[in-house]
Amino acid sequence: MLDRRFVIENAALVKENCARRGVSADVDGVVALDAHRKARQAELDELNRRANEVARSIGKTPDPAQREARKEEGRRLRQQAAVVEAALQRIEAELDRLLRAIPNLTHPAAPVGMEPVEIRRGATPIRQFDFAPRDHVQLAEKLDLVDFESAARVAGHGFYFLKNEAVLLELALVRYAMEILAEEGFTLTSTPDLARNEILEGIGFLPRGPETQIYSIEGTDLSLVATAEITLGGMLAGQIVDARFLPLKLGGISHCFRTEAGAHGRATRGLFRVHQFTKVEMFAFTLPEQSDAMLDELCRIECRIFDGLGIPYRVIDTPSADLGGPAYRKFDLEAWMPGRGEFGEITSTSNCTDYQARRLGIRYRVEGEKGTRFLHTLNGTAVAVAR
Repeated sequence: MLDRRFVIENAALVKENCARRGVSADVDGVVALDAHRKARQAELDELNRRANEVARSIGKTPDPAQREARKEEGRRLRQQAAVVEAALQRIEAELDRLLRAIPNLTHPAAPVGMEPVEIRRGATPIRQFDFAPRDHVQLAEKLDLVDFESAARVAGHGFYFLKNEAVLLELALVRYAMEILAEEGFTLTSTPDLARNEILEGIGFLPRGPETQIYSIEGTDLSLVATAEITLGGMLAGQIVDARFLPLKLGGISHCFRTEAGAHGRATRGLFRVHQFTKVEMFAFTLPEQSDAMLDELCRIECRIFDGLGIPYRVIDTPSADLGGPAYRKFDLEAWMPGRGEFGEITSTSNCTDYQARRLGIRYRVEGEKGTRFLHTLNGTAVAVAR
């Protein structure tokens, strides 16, 4: 989330940014509530000061009746302070809720509005056919590669069994992506498929509510992860990192689980948008001055992966209205899908600046300097296997 002081001191800028993103956030409420917080904090400080003053005077009061009167005054002041402190905690909680609803700032070069901007095309040109190409569902049925019907009996719509060569292809794609990440200097991991809800919230996901994309485990504080971005980002939650070890680049393989609430149309056909899939994810922790270059590096690696596969694609600079809350800037790779006759998203990479780090409490320290600062986080898809 954004720094509270920044929001208060730059309320007009933050409201303009929300408008560009099409996000409704109560920025004025943050400003008003913070003023109320300051007033209650001053009231609490004064009550505590007076209570401490009374406590120090008790031992200096020779008269027993006066001592008892001072003790009673001290108890009354402490009770009043407790009431104000409870009110202050409620204000802080509401402030935090309002701040978490405000999206990150937007890179000045990102397109404003709804229309994406194509930056470039991949190395492989779009192939022209002299026949109507089958889509992936028709090909999978013909070659006995995927079984949707049996999966529907087992788990419902949106699940699938991979079969025969498709199983080997999934394993090969994972190995291919992980080997490239190893060559690019990433530390490879196989991550948990579950994470605490506080980690999901820190990354920017909503574990509960009607619009959630998350499967939660009833009776626990755990949820199935929608992406290894959650687990990789959570690895350093609450930690202070030595600046000499940044940037830190992690590659993680995980299963991903998404409810896909609200999905409809051709995007839900076949394997393009499903409830469970395997994904290799890139994640980076950087110094603030490193994050713009790291975003370009993650995008370059995505291009390397799909150029190597010989898949036609284009790189899209995502417009402000389509940026997720944590993203400062985002690039998508969209592959040409002959069976659909259009481009479809296959990867994305985002610079989240210090938005996630502030929510997760991830800081860095520079040797010889006082204090700590929030680092920057970035994420990118190496390969979402089903797509």
